[in-house]
Amino acid sequence: MQELKAYLQDDEGMGTVEIILIIVVLVGLVLIFKKQITTIINDLFDSIVTKSAEVAK
Repeated sequence: MQELKAYLQDDEGMGTVEIILIIVVLVGLVLIFKKQITTIINDLFDSIVTKSAEVAK
């Protein structure tokens, strides 16, 4: 009976479960907002290319 109690009270694997749940939520958010994220990143890279071209002149 003591072994069963010790087994049920052992929370060693809880960190792994929490990390997996956080990753699942983040992946879900990326899938939901994929278009907006892509637009922001493309605008950012366009701005970097434009600014670097101005500096190179």
